[in-house]
Amino acid sequence: MSDPTKPRAWVTWALLGAVAVLAVLPLMTGAADHLEEPFAGADGEAEGLVTELHPDYEPWLSPVVELPSGEVESGLFALQAAIGAGVVGYVLGVMRTRSRYRNEAASGVTVAATASAAAPATAAEPGARSESGSNTRPATEPEPGPRHGPGTGLRPAPDAEPRPEPAEPPPHGDTAER
Repeated sequence: MSDPTKPRAWVTWALLGAVAVLAVLPLMTGAADHLEEPFAGADGEAEGLVTELHPDYEPWLSPVVELPSGEVESGLFALQAAIGAGVVGYVLGVMRTRSRYRNEAASGVTVAATASAAAPATAAEPGARSESGSNTRPATEPEPGPRHGPGTGLRPAPDAEPRPEPAEPPPHGDTAER
């Protein structure tokens, strides 16, 4: 049986094909040939309709900035869309990562432990640095898991041992070594 969490390749290609057909079909069929400006925005359409229905209508507000051309306006709109897509992508990435950590906490296995178990074993000491400068660990020693507690959105696995509370720092002026 196939894994239900992994999409099949044909589903991805079918969805991309459907999007392409939806984008090209109106252009091929001439869906907007009867209009003076086939792909005009909703703002222009609304302005024309208001002028047609109430010719003596005066707008309440005027634009704060008059842009020099429609191309500048389109460019700013595209920039706004790109920023919005970046925010949405970031939020989805954060949500996916949180979900992954929750699933790891529930199963007791971390992604780092799985990756280190799949990597070839090294003879390096724990915490030693490789030639590239990154920390290396033997394949038998798993990476420490995510920290659990308030503000992380994660709960420890039901069978996990509670973490010890951190020691209180010495009061100011206390120079005694512990």
